[in-house]
Amino acid sequence: MLKLDGLMVSNKLRESLSENIEKWSQASGRRPGLTVILVGNDPASEVYVSHKHKACQKVGIQSEVIKLAHDTQMEQLKQTIETLNLDKQVDGILVQLPLPSHLNEREALETINPKKDPDALTIENIGLFFGGEGRVKSCTPNGVMEILKYYDIPLSGKKAVVIGRSKIVGLPMFNLLQQANCTVTLCHSRTADLKEHTLEADIVVVAAGKPEFLGKDDFKKGAVIIDVGIHRKQVDGKNKLVGDVRYDELEGWASAATPVPKGVGPMTITMLLKNTFDLARDQG
Repeated sequence: MLKLDGLMVSNKLRESLSENIEKWSQASGRRPGLTVILVGNDPASEVYVSHKHKACQKVGIQSEVIKLAHDTQMEQLKQTIETLNLDKQVDGILVQLPLPSHLNEREALETINPKKDPDALTIENIGLFFGGEGRVKSCTPNGVMEILKYYDIPLSGKKAVVIGRSKIVGLPMFNLLQQANCTVTLCHSRTADLKEHTLEADIVVVAAGKPEFLGKDDFKKGAVIIDVGIHRKQVDGKNKLVGDVRYDELEGWASAATPVPKGVGPMTITMLLKNTFDLARDQG
């Protein structure tokens, strides 16, 4: 079984991205800029934001983190975003999700100038993306496509199944695969007889959000398995990261698969960096 090493692919893409950013910065006289807004003190969100900040610094993107109190009200959050919309040094604005429950995520996202939306989460950018004319592509699904491209996994004419229909992963993943000429089936929690669909698929992207949900018997021999899930599991008193798929079962059965960790995960931030740079070039 071919191990689809997302960490290695991510590192290669970041090296190339860093070189391109350096050339662009010398020519333009400025660095691309990404500002992340973090509301509250959710531990997981703080870790994610820290990883994004460090990744920006390594490739030459100017990064700022704005921390707002948990009880921040909607108008204050929107004013913060509007200020960044007008700042010519800021090319990407990211509101770290989830927001505290008293804040409306959609209202916050729609305040972002779509030309400064590196997550492709504004309605305008979602529409452009599904119309095939997107400024940028959804980070995690586009990261999956880059892994498949790097390893020359054939897509055209293949049967693909996407498990999960979230706006961040499942739906845009469906769109990218069909744009690559796959015949795509979108499955979800209400799908009857999920196994019937997965056993027919050449490529299965699993974003079910359930730890170790699927194993060898759920896939046909020779299938390509992409595991988007990541969960913490206690094993002998220690934390272990696992995905939605029981990866160890796939050896000798799947033709290729992404591990967890070091599979799809590293690609998400890499695509965020690429999107920020693309938006910077668009703005000039």
